[in-house]
Amino acid sequence: MDELELKRMVWRSRRGLLELDLQLAGFVRDVLPTMDADGQTVYRDLLLVSDNDLLEYLNGKTVCPDTRLVPMIERIRASRRTD
Repeated sequence: MDELELKRMVWRSRRGLLELDLQLAGFVRDVLPTMDADGQTVYRDLLLVSDNDLLEYLNGKTVCPDTRLVPMIERIRASRRTD
């Protein structure tokens, strides 16, 4: 991933909910720069999910209906546990 695209994805990761920003911060800092192209595509698609839905998915309160996004949600959850 080139630096400009990384900056764009970091900016798009800033959300309207502080709690969501806090949950994504470690992932964006530690994992996002190392992701392959497929992972980046899935992450971009995840960023299209509404803030409230994404927060519900990350908190495990609701299961994401898009099964393609579920592994990325799990990856973000795992990065939270290691912060």
